[in-house]
Amino acid sequence: MRTSRAYESDLMLLLARTTPKEDCTKRSEGLSTFLLDMNVARGNGLELSKIDAMSNHNTCEVFFDELEIPGSTLVGEEGRGFRYIVDSMNAERILIAYECIGDAKFFIRKAVEYAGSRVVFDRPIGANQGVQFPISEAYAKAQAAELMVAKAAAIIEAGHRAASEANMAKMLAADASWAAAEACMSVHGGFAFAREYGIERKWREARLYQTAPITRNMILSYLAQHVLDLPRSY
Repeated sequence: MRTSRAYESDLMLLLARTTPKEDCTKRSEGLSTFLLDMNVARGNGLELSKIDAMSNHNTCEVFFDELEIPGSTLVGEEGRGFRYIVDSMNAERILIAYECIGDAKFFIRKAVEYAGSRVVFDRPIGANQGVQFPISEAYAKAQAAELMVAKAAAIIEAGHRAASEANMAKMLAADASWAAAEACMSVHGGFAFAREYGIERKWREARLYQTAPITRNMILSYLAQHVLDLPRSY
C-alpha cells in the first residue's frame, strides 16, 4: 500500500473473501483481489490512522467497517486473488533482498573507510584481525547472498514463480545486511551512535528486514514444507 500525508490518488490492493469458506475445498480459494480507491472509500467504511515509526517507513493502521467494494474494481478472475497476491509477494521479496544487499554494501564501505583511517597506537585499527575478520565475513555473506538474489530475479524475469528462490534470497540478503550492520557498528564503536556518521539510522532500518515483509521463521517453515517435504509446522 502506498500512502502519503494527504492520501491523494492512493490505491490499495485489497484481498477479500467473495466465496464462503464452507463452499471452498481449500482455505486459499474463494478470495478475490480488488483495486480500491482510498480517496473514495475513506469515510465510507474505510479509515486510516498513521503510525509513528522509524524514519523512511510510512505505516498506517487500516480499519474496515461495512465497506462496499464495487465489482468493477475486481482484478483478474474472481476467486483467484490469493494466487495473484502470492505471486506478487515473490517479486516483492526479491526487491527487498536487493535493498538489503545495497545496505550491506553501504555498511561494509563505511566500516572499511573508518577502519583504514582511524589510527590508535600509531596504527590503523583495520590492521587488527579482530577488526578485519567481522568486516571480511560480512563481505563474504553479502557476496553469496547477492548471487542468490540474482538467481531469483532471473527466474522471475523468465516468467516463472521462483517461490523458494525469492524466499531464500530475502532471508540470506537480510541476514547479510544485518551482519554488515553489526560489523560496522562495532568498528565505529561509540561514534556509531552519532547521527553525523549516518550509521545508526541505517542500522535501525536494517533490523526491520529480519521481520518484514516476512520473518526468517516463516521462510524456514516454507522451505521445510514445500521444498524439503517435511510436515507442515503451523
